[in-house]
Amino acid sequence: MGGKSLSFSQVVRVIPEATTQRLILMAQRRPMTLMGAKRETNNNNGVEGARSIQIEASSRTNSARKISILPLVFIIFYEVSGGPFGTEDSVGAAGPLLSLLGLLLFPIVWSVPEALITSEMGTMFPENGGYVVWVSSAFGQFWGFQQGWMKWLSGVIDNALYPVLFLDYLKSEIPALGGGFPRVGAVLGLTLILTYANYRGLTTVGFVAVLLGIFSLLPFLVMGLISIPKIEPRRWLVGADFHNVDWNLYLNTLFWNLNYWDSISTLAGEVENPKKILPRALFYALLLVVAAYLFPMLTATGAVPLHRDKWSDGYYSEIAMILGGKWLRWWVEGAAAVSNLGMFVAEMSGDSFQLLGMAERGMLPEVFARKSRHGTPPVGILFSASGVVILSWLSFQEIIAAENFLYCFGMLLEFAAFVRLRIKQPDAARPYKIPVGTVGAIAICIPPTVLLCAVLAFSSLKVAGVSIVAASIGLALQPCLKHVEKKKWLKFSTNLDLPDIDQTTSHHTTTTSSA
Repeated sequence: MGGKSLSFSQVVRVIPEATTQRLILMAQRRPMTLMGAKRETNNNNGVEGARSIQIEASSRTNSARKISILPLVFIIFYEVSGGPFGTEDSVGAAGPLLSLLGLLLFPIVWSVPEALITSEMGTMFPENGGYVVWVSSAFGQFWGFQQGWMKWLSGVIDNALYPVLFLDYLKSEIPALGGGFPRVGAVLGLTLILTYANYRGLTTVGFVAVLLGIFSLLPFLVMGLISIPKIEPRRWLVGADFHNVDWNLYLNTLFWNLNYWDSISTLAGEVENPKKILPRALFYALLLVVAAYLFPMLTATGAVPLHRDKWSDGYYSEIAMILGGKWLRWWVEGAAAVSNLGMFVAEMSGDSFQLLGMAERGMLPEVFARKSRHGTPPVGILFSASGVVILSWLSFQEIIAAENFLYCFGMLLEFAAFVRLRIKQPDAARPYKIPVGTVGAIAICIPPTVLLCAVLAFSSLKVAGVSIVAASIGLALQPCLKHVEKKKWLKFSTNLDLPDIDQTTSHHTTTTSSA
């Protein structure tokens, strides 16, 4: 919805003449404050058209505070990283040298291009649809919907891990959380509490992300300072055998820990001055993520003799025990546990606002676009939370791989949309623009595209099959929703405050009126 009240004459200028006459008659019968307009759409013989105007008289959706740069940086941090937890497998797969080189080079090959593209496209389309709108503008709403389906599904699968991982860190101290009713109750209770935090608004989510981020990173700063006198640089070269590398585990570990930079685009409509703040926040978050990975890895591998077979998830807590004792180990374990909570609230925010953005573009029923008094989309939050609860009971080994598979397809669509819009709309307003031409834009996408293809190539046939089936659901779901819209079984509408992205597509929306 619009961020400020509009006068009656301002609204009249953007509404068809026939509808304007109806509004004048309505205004004569009852005065009202116009907060924004939404175009309700239906299909008639395959042609999309507007059939009525819904006037929002409530200002509660505009009262929500916009998110500022510091909370935004930590939300991006948790959407991408959450701390160095999970990077240990790279040492086990390839040794210290390749792990350190990977944490230096992988951001250049993958993270920097993705962050740059997100900055340009996010400021070009500063709304909650994010990457869904990018793909829709480039290739039409059908492919935009497919992008939304694959990214939302991969996000929900990803989010289902965090309550389970949180309990896994605690079960060593509280064995009852290892299974049975206590674990079931803990998963449900934790999901409910974190879902409520999302419902209370992005300012709450941002505040929680800042606090959890500081708590999660402090023990690694302390551990690094303790380790400095014990560092022996020669240890970084131990085990540097390029013939003894598990490339599948190595690449997937780095990919898993350095992706999802584009997720913040689905919150662009909730950011204070996104055209200025979004690129800056992405830059600061990139520095924070790289430092949060590199510093602990550099100090830990330099201060402790290498036992490559022990380097797997959770080994940082063992290093903390070696360097600082039980108190530091407990702190690292506690930081790892709460880091999962931070990643949960950040991921759910992105997923739920993505659904809101899709509804504002008429891709989902209007109920998904409604906001609570806190400025949050309650229906989107409930749908995302339900998916988390359902998936939290499953085995995740191959499901995670399937989620990565879906994510790779989504990123390929985003890169294609970025290049397509550079060619299709070269003169469109881009408050932040990567300083390269069309050839340069293509060149930026080549290294990450090669990496995506490598990740896909390492996937098993079973994972590929599951992912293709999941993606096929979106291919069927979009026509089904169009049929529902045509039959008027559910209400669909398009927010008129948003720019028209369909002007050059075959599904251009024309404005008509009904008696």
